[in-house]
Amino acid sequence: MKTSSFLSKYVICAVAALVCALVAGASVPAHAITGAWSDTEHSSVRLVSSVTGTGEEGTLTLGLEFQMQDGWKIYWRSPGDAGFPPKPDWTGSTNVASVEMSWPAPHRFEIFGLQTYGYSGEVIFPLRVKAETPGEAISLTGKVDYLVCSDICIPGEAQVSVDVPAGPAQPSAKVHAIGQYAALVPGAPEAAGLTVDRAAVSGNPDDLTLQVDIAGPEAFVSPDIFVEGPVGVFFGKPELALSNGGKLARLTLKGAGSAPEDLARQALTLTVVDGPRSAETTVSPSVGTGPAAGGAVSVAGLLPILLLAVLGGLILNLMPCVLPVLSIKLLSVASHGGGEKRHVRRGFVAASLGILTMFLALAVVLVGLKSAGETIGWGIQFQQPAFLAFMIVILTLFAANMWGLFEISLPRFVADTGYSAGEQKGVLGHFLTGAFAALLATPCSAPFLGTAVGFALSRGSVEILTVFAALGLGLAGPYLMVAAFPGLATALPRPGPWMIKLKWVLGVALAGTALWLAYVMSAITGMETVAVVLALAVLAAVIPATKRVEGSRLGRMALPLSVFLGVAAVVAPIVRDGAPPIQAPSIDVGWVPFSQAEIARHVSEGKVVFVDVTADWCITCQFNKKRVLQAGEVASLLGAPGMVAMRADWTRPNADIASYLAAFGRYGIPFNVVYGPGAEQGIPLPELLTETAVLEAVDTAAQGSVLARR
Repeated sequence: MKTSSFLSKYVICAVAALVCALVAGASVPAHAITGAWSDTEHSSVRLVSSVTGTGEEGTLTLGLEFQMQDGWKIYWRSPGDAGFPPKPDWTGSTNVASVEMSWPAPHRFEIFGLQTYGYSGEVIFPLRVKAETPGEAISLTGKVDYLVCSDICIPGEAQVSVDVPAGPAQPSAKVHAIGQYAALVPGAPEAAGLTVDRAAVSGNPDDLTLQVDIAGPEAFVSPDIFVEGPVGVFFGKPELALSNGGKLARLTLKGAGSAPEDLARQALTLTVVDGPRSAETTVSPSVGTGPAAGGAVSVAGLLPILLLAVLGGLILNLMPCVLPVLSIKLLSVASHGGGEKRHVRRGFVAASLGILTMFLALAVVLVGLKSAGETIGWGIQFQQPAFLAFMIVILTLFAANMWGLFEISLPRFVADTGYSAGEQKGVLGHFLTGAFAALLATPCSAPFLGTAVGFALSRGSVEILTVFAALGLGLAGPYLMVAAFPGLATALPRPGPWMIKLKWVLGVALAGTALWLAYVMSAITGMETVAVVLALAVLAAVIPATKRVEGSRLGRMALPLSVFLGVAAVVAPIVRDGAPPIQAPSIDVGWVPFSQAEIARHVSEGKVVFVDVTADWCITCQFNKKRVLQAGEVASLLGAPGMVAMRADWTRPNADIASYLAAFGRYGIPFNVVYGPGAEQGIPLPELLTETAVLEAVDTAAQGSVLARR
């Protein structure tokens, strides 16, 4: 019995030990693929791998790891006033086609009045390694020359190597460490939510001043900037000025080495670091500095933007979203046929004032929203269902009036402010027509418009008001032309039967616009709410026709009932709030929802990413889709292997999309960007797309990619 008991205890202990060993083995982290340390008294260097096997893709991520003793540092790719960066030589590697080394954001060090940039403690430089023969083992071997410094500097030379066997590319124990430092590598400004609004240089070769304005959706903490430029040009530590609640920063750096005019023709690489977020961009600075960040721009500096704004507003008259506006303009001109020139001039001046007033009103609203910290942008009112309902009611009433459904005698004030086709309008009626034209023009974008609006909305209230006034002046250009030369209108035939046919045609255009707005609303509120709004709007337009029925009780109540129904149509989307969110785009096969984080991942995999920021209310966006994105070679290319078509739907307010636009200095749509290994920071495209522009941008971004052109 004793022997049996002893054996039983022995078996139980053995089984328990085996279970513990299995559990312990299951909890062991993934195997670490690392090379041997190359040690000195002050530093250690080695190679590490993020994967346990080479996989089949042919590209894998390794890391060059440095560890320094306390008080010692190594240098960034641009070391500053002294030092030199690590310089690896990968000669002797096996099955390695290329090695690309990335540089995490540096720290600033100051000693004896000298500014240097680099790293202390520990740092891993991510290495993107491409195999000559995918799927086979690789051996990365090299010599790394570097300089490690404290109060003194000591050159170092490290012999490093690491072998990655063939097999599945499973994550190794170093994958998180390498990923941590890869996340610190500065990327495109939009990825960090930063915008470099302006870079300007002034002074002389011995005393340069560089001013850089940076904006972000969140307040800055302690931003720093590192400038890389032509050989012999250097800049010191920046002075910081914050404004707009800390969301605007002006960094002023003193330097030397080049005349401002020569430097303006060069490319400067700016690396902005603010805590964990960082960004890198290349700019060509302008000559001459300006006021403090967020302050007013000089008249000379604002003049080119104002000229662009006027030109953009003028071109806006030709955009497809202004179709109903053109209808009203055309009928207004025709109604003056054979009339007096002074009446023509008065009417068109009043319409121009209406356009300018509406643009200034929009500017005031945007200034208020920006001061309150809200998202602002061009045409954002079309994201609001109540506004869409209001426009549907107005357009339906205009269409019904042109079709002759109601021609009633109204009180003098109402008659002056209303629209009665075929009769002379009052001054206030012309004014309101102009205001209505400006309001309907805002869903569209035009060449030069995005630049002007983006500049204005990234600045202060003075710039916003001034630029929007210039936009209004441009849109009012045709009105002012007729006001200056009224003979253009009076030379037309006198109003007659031909006007009736014209009114019917223009009424159809207005009704079509109302239906388009209903389609836009359906994506925000759902079809049930749209059906209610359309029914109320049609009733509000039809009921005034009962006024013609003499003695009818309904006829006597037609006007107040019509007003009630119109108000009910506007209120309906508010009462029926709680609509389902817009679904991910699915109309065009192959489009994926927008994700800023996914852009960098796709590019790191060698793919090309096409980002389309659009909205149902943006007519120019729909024009681009039909004419370019869904036609010809571009449509075929967007579905090609190695291409990612990403759509950002801004039909409803979306803070992520607004932040993405602001990172490019854009506050309106359409907006399209192409990313790829050859353009990691993105290539913005013009508002009006062309097949040539898209294909050229894709060709540039696709350098070194896996894109298969069809």
